[in-house]
Amino acid sequence: MTNDQVITRLPGMGALVSEDGTGFRVWAPNAKEVRLTGTFNHWKKRKKQEFILEAEEQGFWYGFVPDATAGDEYKFIVKSASNKLLFRNDPYARLLTNSDGNSIIYDTEGFDWQDDQFQLNSWNQLAIYELHIGTFHVTEDGKPGTFESAIEKLPYLRDLGINVIELMPTAEFPGDFSWGYNPSYPFSVEEAYGGPDALKAFIKAAHEHGIGIILDVVYNHFGPSDIDLWEFDGWSENGGGGIYFYNDDRSHTPWGNTRPDYGRPEVQQYLRDNALMWLEEFHMDGLRLDGTMFMRSRDGGYSHIPDLDIPEAWEFIRKLNNEIGAKYPNKLIIAEDLQDNHWLTKPHFEGGAGFGSQWWAGFVHPIREAIITMDDAHRDLEVVASCIRFPADEAFRRVIYTESHDEVANGKSRVAEEIKPGESDSYYSKKRSTLGAGLVFTSPGIPMIFQGQELLEDRYFSDTEPLRWEKQDAFSGITQLYRDLISIRLNRFGYSQGLTGGNVQVYHINNVDKVLAFQRWESGESGDVVVVVANFANQTRTDYVIGLPQSGLWKVRFNSDWNGYDPEFTNETLPEVGADKGMTDGMPFYGRFTLGPYAMLILSQEPKK
Repeated sequence: MTNDQVITRLPGMGALVSEDGTGFRVWAPNAKEVRLTGTFNHWKKRKKQEFILEAEEQGFWYGFVPDATAGDEYKFIVKSASNKLLFRNDPYARLLTNSDGNSIIYDTEGFDWQDDQFQLNSWNQLAIYELHIGTFHVTEDGKPGTFESAIEKLPYLRDLGINVIELMPTAEFPGDFSWGYNPSYPFSVEEAYGGPDALKAFIKAAHEHGIGIILDVVYNHFGPSDIDLWEFDGWSENGGGGIYFYNDDRSHTPWGNTRPDYGRPEVQQYLRDNALMWLEEFHMDGLRLDGTMFMRSRDGGYSHIPDLDIPEAWEFIRKLNNEIGAKYPNKLIIAEDLQDNHWLTKPHFEGGAGFGSQWWAGFVHPIREAIITMDDAHRDLEVVASCIRFPADEAFRRVIYTESHDEVANGKSRVAEEIKPGESDSYYSKKRSTLGAGLVFTSPGIPMIFQGQELLEDRYFSDTEPLRWEKQDAFSGITQLYRDLISIRLNRFGYSQGLTGGNVQVYHINNVDKVLAFQRWESGESGDVVVVVANFANQTRTDYVIGLPQSGLWKVRFNSDWNGYDPEFTNETLPEVGADKGMTDGMPFYGRFTLGPYAMLILSQEPKK
C-alpha cells in the first residue's frame, strides 16, 4: 500500500475477503516491517512493487489489496530486527498449496451450506466412530483417501447406527500421509484430503445422513516440521521457537520443543480462534483436544509434581470451554487426557476445566487385558466390574472403547489380533473381541469404536495402509452384531431405555465360573431396566442362577452367541427368562440362564404401554 491510499480496515486475522478486495492482518511484534507479495502482484519482490503493511497496536500489521481475490496465492515478507527478510506463510491461512508451499486466499463465506441446521443428539444417545480420512476409504492406489471418497461410505455408517464421526486431525501436515497429529498450519485443511470446501461438503453430507462430526485438534504442540510459526518474526530466546512458543524448558514435549506459549494473550487468541473456526465456519458438532495432559503439565502429569504444572494452560482451557459452552451448549468438547481426572469435566463455576467428556483410560486398558488374556482363570472380574461402575451424574462424561488409533498402533494390534496373533479370524478372536464390544455398548459412558473394528480388521493402524473393505463380506455377521449392539444401546427399538440412563449396579460377580451381571436403568420403572450378563469363560453354562431386579418375564434382546453372527457360534441361550421370587445376589427375584461360551446377553422387559 502506498501512503496516499485509504486503507479499508476489516476485522479479523489472516486473509479477509470482501467485495472490494482482500485485507491482510498478521501478528509480528518484533518485525521492523511486513510486506506482502503474491500472484496479485506477480510475486514482485522489490520494495516499491510489494504491498507494505501498516503497523497497528500490540504488534499487529494490516494492509488492504484491492486486486487480491479468492484463489490468489500469497506470502508475508517479514523484516526481522536484524534486517533479515523472512518469507512466511500466513499463520491463519485456510488453504495452502502444500505445507511447504504458499498460502491461498480463501473465501470463508463461499460455501453453500443450504439449510444445514443439524444438532447433535443428547450425549446419552451417541455412538462414535473414530475415522482417519487418509485410510478410511482409499479409491486410488498410492494416494490417501479424501473427504470425497469418505462421503461414499456415509450410508454404510448410517446403517451401522453411527451418529457421530470423530475425525482424526485434518489440519495441513507435511506430505500426503500422516496420522495428522503433526499440524504445520492449524487453520488450513489438508490439501491432499481435498481442502476446506471438500471438508465442508463432507460435514454437510454427514449431517444429511443424521451423523454429527467431531474433529481432533492439536493444541499441545505444533509441527514440528514445515512450520513457519517457528521464529515467525525472527525473534527467539534460548534457541526456542519465538513468539508462538515457550522459549524455556516449558517448550519441551514428546514431539519436539514446540509447546505453544499459553501465557501470551495473542497465542491464546490464536488457539481460541482456531477452535471457534471449526465450530462456526465448518459447522463441526464438537472437538476433541489431543493430549490435554501435555498442555496442562510439562511431563503430561505422570509425575504428579506441582512444579511441572502449566497453570496458564489450565486457565486457557477453562476459558475456552466456558466460552464454547455459553455460545454452543450442544457442542461436545472432549479431552484426551488419559489421567481419568474428574476435574476435567467439572463445570467452570466449580473450578473444573469444563469439558463435556473425556477419553477414559481406566476402561480401555483393563477391559482389553480381560479379553486378550489367554487363560480364563486369569480374568479378574472384580477389575472388569470396577470399569463398569461409574457415578450416575457423570455417566456420559467419559468416552469408552477397546480400540482407538493409539490402542491399535505403535506396537499394539487390533483386539482380535492380540487375542490370537496370526489368527484374528479364529473362534476365540471373534468371541472375545465382540464380548469387549458388548461391554463398550452396555457400560456407562459414550461408546466409541475405531474404523474397521466392526469388520474384524486385524491390521494395526498405519497412515499408509487403507482399511480393507473386502473384509465386509467375510465378516458381515460380525458387522451385524455391532449394528445390533448400537441399536440396542441407543434404544432404537424402545425396549432398552435403561442403557441411556446413568445408573448402573454390578450385582453378580462369580470369579470362579467367570460370570458377571449388572443392571442399567434410567428411572427404574418396569420396562426401563436392562440386565446384562457376560460369560468370560470358554464353557457353556446351563441352569445358571442369577438375581433379577423385578418380577415377570425377561426377554433376551441380544445374544452375542447367535450363530447368525458367525457359523462357529453355538447359539446357546433361551429366548426369555422367567423371574422367580427369592432373594439372590441382593435381588428379590432370580432366573435360570443358559450362557454360551464368551457370550453376552442383554435382557429387558416389555415397556409400559
